[in-house]
This record gives sequence, structure tokens and C-alpha cells, in this order.
Amino acid sequence: MKIGVLALQGAFIEHEKILQGLGVETVQVRLPEQLAQVERLIIPGGESTTIGKLLVRFDLLEPIQQRAAEGMPIWGTCAGMILLAKEIAEGRAEGQPALGLMDITARRNAFGRQVDSFETNLNVPALGEEPFHAVFIRAPQIDNVGAEVETLASLEDGRIVAARQAKLLATAFHPELTGDARFHELFLGL
Repeated sequence: MKIGVLALQGAFIEHEKILQGLGVETVQVRLPEQLAQVERLIIPGGESTTIGKLLVRFDLLEPIQQRAAEGMPIWGTCAGMILLAKEIAEGRAEGQPALGLMDITARRNAFGRQVDSFETNLNVPALGEEPFHAVFIRAPQIDNVGAEVETLASLEDGRIVAARQAKLLATAFHPELTGDARFHELFLGL
């Protein structure tokens, strides 16, 4: 199985390292030809407006949407989650392209600025009993989920930070920064 990691901007190398540690072959996806080589795609954290514009510039937006329609599993972390969302609470930035694949409403920078970044342990029943140590950096949150969306993790105050819809996975935090491969294993099983 070849896993693509969108490598236009953001924390793609960290995802690659975890996948390679699991013995999975990875491909850095920057062009449609590379997307065509993979069976799954991770869209990493970074800056959602920038990544969206680069998706258009490198002719990847529509091919990713097409592959999703064909059933390819896609996981968005942090900015990647915003790009997957059908709606953004504050609305899309002017000219911001997005994939709009997952029936969620994402809220950008829901926890504040860079200095407000934090780490916490989350209960994620889909990953087992042991809490998952989550790293939130200028993180979004999920305000609303559609009927087909399963909430995987919430903070103690009820804010949703991880969800799954069929073969789409979204996390507001950065599992690739923890060394805990359980979310990557969950994605490989979709």
C-alpha cells in the first residue's frame, strides 16, 4: 500500500516518518501524477488558505475531490481538517479554495493564537483504553457534525476535535508530532 502525504506546505515529513516506522511506503504528493500513485492521502497541518491556493495552482483540488468520490480514504490534520470541511464557521477567506468533502463545520484558530497552543490527553475509544496525547497548535475545532459523521474525540468542555465520516478522517490536532502511531493505524484501516 502506498500512502500519499500532501507535500505542498506544512508538517508532511513528520507524517512520513510515522508511516515509514509502520513499514508503509509513502509518496510526497505535489502533482496529479503522484496522487494517481497512492491509495490513501494525508493532508497535513500548515496554513489552510495557502494549502488551498496551492491545491489549485498544482491542479490537485479536483483530482483529490474525484478520488474521494471514488472512495479513497483521506485524513486531514489541523489545516487539513479545515480543507476537508464542507463549511467553515467564519466563512471561507476570500478566494480560499477548499475540498469541501466532509459534513462538518470547522472553526479556524478556535483556541487562540500560536502562544495559546497546548497539549492534553484525549479519550479516543476507537484507539483503545489508553488516552491519546494530543498536540494543538493554532488548532481548529469542529462546531457541527452531520448525521453520517462519528465524533471520535472531544475535549472535556465538549468541543469536538476528531471525527470520521466513511473513509474521511479529521483531527484538529497533530498526531504526527507525538510518536504515537495509533491514529495513523486507524487511518490505514479505513
